[in-house]
Amino acid sequence: MALVGPRLRPVAAGGRVGPGPLPGLALAAAGVAAARLAHLAVPAVPMLTATVVLGVAAAHVPWLRDRVRGGCRPGLTLAAKRLMRVGVVLLGLRLSLGDVLGVGWSTVAMVLGVVAATFGGTWWLGRRLGLPGDQPVLVAAGYAICGASAIGAVGAVRDSDEDDAATSVALVTLCGTLAIAVLPLLHGPLGLSDAQFGRWVGAGVHDVGQVVAAAQTAGSGALGEAVLVKLMRVALLAPLVAAMVVAARRRGRAAPGGRRPPLVPLFVAGFLAMVALRTTGWLPEPVLGAAGTAQELLLAAALFGLGSAVHLPTLSRTGARVAVLGLTAWVLVAAASYAGVVLTT
Repeated sequence: MALVGPRLRPVAAGGRVGPGPLPGLALAAAGVAAARLAHLAVPAVPMLTATVVLGVAAAHVPWLRDRVRGGCRPGLTLAAKRLMRVGVVLLGLRLSLGDVLGVGWSTVAMVLGVVAATFGGTWWLGRRLGLPGDQPVLVAAGYAICGASAIGAVGAVRDSDEDDAATSVALVTLCGTLAIAVLPLLHGPLGLSDAQFGRWVGAGVHDVGQVVAAAQTAGSGALGEAVLVKLMRVALLAPLVAAMVVAARRRGRAAPGGRRPPLVPLFVAGFLAMVALRTTGWLPEPVLGAAGTAQELLLAAALFGLGSAVHLPTLSRTGARVAVLGLTAWVLVAAASYAGVVLTT
């Protein structure tokens, strides 16, 4: 494949300009619409979870997979990378500093401890299992912080391979979906109050949508506690990404184009700016609601793109090791968050 023009557009054989991003973006939009309909039909299924599943399915349906791997690939890759970053920026509007300070320092310490234990333990185990590429660190980020959003953010600053990111998203999504079914069943047997259960879900489940789906089974009080604790984990995305950049600089890893990666990537700075803007209280509820909808749609399109990069035959070669990592990390985050909630409430 050759490159032509100032924008380095791909040129197919015979001098024809290769496909642009529009076919892939249109397919991602169709996937998001289908996921939305699935969520409306079965509210217990989070829309973001459905988009990952539909993306994986699109890559393997006989009449569609050739388009996914060919003409639609540029747009799907654009969605997985660029739209993911914009969605992460808007995610900052869900959190204000007042919310964090209002829960007390014991809860802050609990969240820090759970994130540290989950990230360190999962990364170590992934390396011990010999998972390839950046999969150990991406899975660790997804479990510890906020699922696919964290995987996209960490993958962006590490310039991770798309296959590694797609595999990590599929694993984290699968185990997060498992939590939706299992955690509510343990609410009574573990002797947790509704508020404790909500905090446990917020500290131990990966994606915001999955947190809502699991916590709402215990009522509005549990749901409020779960979302607040979850957003505190989201706030740790910025320092985690900064740490990844520092590590990359020490290893001498360059960003695409040979540049050193910036200490605070632009999308992380945008995330922090949105947190600060939300803290001011200047934005009215309709604006916050519209931003929340846009954020969900952008992340859904990004997750469809990532899901479409999953190649199940390739995944099956490391399937046993990936399954061991996923289930062990799932137990680790659930146990650490349970211990943290019991000790701090």
